[in-house]
Amino acid sequence: MRVFQFGFSTNADDPFLPHNYIPNCVAFTGTHDNATARGWYLEASKKEQESCRKYLNSSGKNISWEMIRTLWASCAGLVLAPMQDFLSLGNEARMNFPGKLGGNWNWRMKPGSLTDPLTENLRTLNKVYGRTSNKKIENLDLDEIEYQER
Repeated sequence: MRVFQFGFSTNADDPFLPHNYIPNCVAFTGTHDNATARGWYLEASKKEQESCRKYLNSSGKNISWEMIRTLWASCAGLVLAPMQDFLSLGNEARMNFPGKLGGNWNWRMKPGSLTDPLTENLRTLNKVYGRTSNKKIENLDLDEIEYQER
């Protein structure tokens, strides 16, 4: 399990950076326990923001989609992103705050959020990176997934 957000606090050898992924892993922009991609970026340290922008060759303006695209292009057998990242939402849409009593699991996608342009972007992204079939996950051994902890 590789969480992209965790990759910007060390160096280029960090296992959470996509160029260090292995095919038998599952990669996420973030999980239900993390900030949204946009929220993470806005709250990250200046050093992490700069590292992220350099890694993605980005201004940071479309950080959620840039992170998603980079994961989809990786060799990871399975890639996932929370809907909040596809919608480029900030931490107002965060799902869970571990250790916090109350206020968790309240986010709901608003009706009409899954627009035709968003659906087409997702379809294109999956076609471009060969994720429209099970090719990348045919040999994925779920019992042997490499797990990285931060």
